[in-house]
Amino acid sequence: MSGTASSENVYDVVVIGAGAAGVGVSVALRHAGIENFIILERHKVGSSFASWPAETRFITPSFPTNSIGMLDLNAIAVGTSPAHILRVEHPTGEEYEIYLRAIAKYFGLPVRQHTDVMRVSQVGDGFLIDTADETLRAKHVIWAAGDFQYPRLNGFVGSEFCRHTATITTFEDLDGDDFIVVGGYESGVDAAYHLACRGKRVRLFDKGCPWKNKSSDPSVALSTYSLERMREDRFVEQVELIPNTPITSVTRMDAMYEVTTLDGHRFQTRVPPLLAGGFEGSHKLVADLFERREDGFPLLSEHDESTIVPGMFLCGAAVRHDDLIFCFIFKYRQRFAVVAKAIATSLGMPAEDLETYRMWGMYLDDLSCCGKECVC
Repeated sequence: MSGTASSENVYDVVVIGAGAAGVGVSVALRHAGIENFIILERHKVGSSFASWPAETRFITPSFPTNSIGMLDLNAIAVGTSPAHILRVEHPTGEEYEIYLRAIAKYFGLPVRQHTDVMRVSQVGDGFLIDTADETLRAKHVIWAAGDFQYPRLNGFVGSEFCRHTATITTFEDLDGDDFIVVGGYESGVDAAYHLACRGKRVRLFDKGCPWKNKSSDPSVALSTYSLERMREDRFVEQVELIPNTPITSVTRMDAMYEVTTLDGHRFQTRVPPLLAGGFEGSHKLVADLFERREDGFPLLSEHDESTIVPGMFLCGAAVRHDDLIFCFIFKYRQRFAVVAKAIATSLGMPAEDLETYRMWGMYLDDLSCCGKECVC
């Protein structure tokens, strides 16, 4: 519901989302000297990670180092390491939630949990943020609400008969012995692997063939972690890979589900097919505040700001610049200081502490140095 923002609810920045992007960019705001900000989180800090399937782990390894730069591929704040805190190399979602909570507590981040943002509106030279309980006013907004809670569910006819992998609490609870998984990228391979570990037969379909992609960019090719697991005997024995086979429909007939491919072949299973088709992303909830690229993602300035609504910033996996995809934490964290510096400059602050971010490969001024090699 919309209300009137009182004077005590005027912030320099409102950050929406307290996941890796929201917490990470908020630490950068602290480094920039910005104090008058608040983070609004629909559930709890890191809750999207906690809702991962219990068996799912980070495909990027966590490993503390003594070198100059980020201590850990999965770190979101300077001088911190999930590996050091958690004592694991590939954290689960629940473990990573612990790391994010620890970071938020250590930096004293002003997180308001259990606050559902209903609407963000540009009013004059600022913004109104309507929550379920009140309306806040801000000079700048950073949208960092993430992707995981917004799975892509409508890729083909009958997709409603499938179960998205993001809704699975644990693969141990899935009944049946013969599974079809639609989508052969990371989440599809992850699902197939955990089912194979339980002796289930799996047929894994993908419209391409990501496990044969030779690119070194994990945004378009499978990670080494996934490729290693695909070579394990139990995966080889239990999983049939079916590449270059787009799915056109799923139908339910009595106790059977029938999956039809583009070339007309039909495959049946007694359990709902698992859909591993990725995520719509929360950025679509604020699509009216951004121009759109041809691929549907928000068009951003060199400072990750909306090109049509000054003061509206995007942070997280949906950030795109030309052909650069910042969909992993170790990619989009490079943009935290870019956003923080732009906001600090707008507020007339020097943001001198952000110069430290240059040592991490965070590029503060332009994208000209941000080629494929340095973000991937």
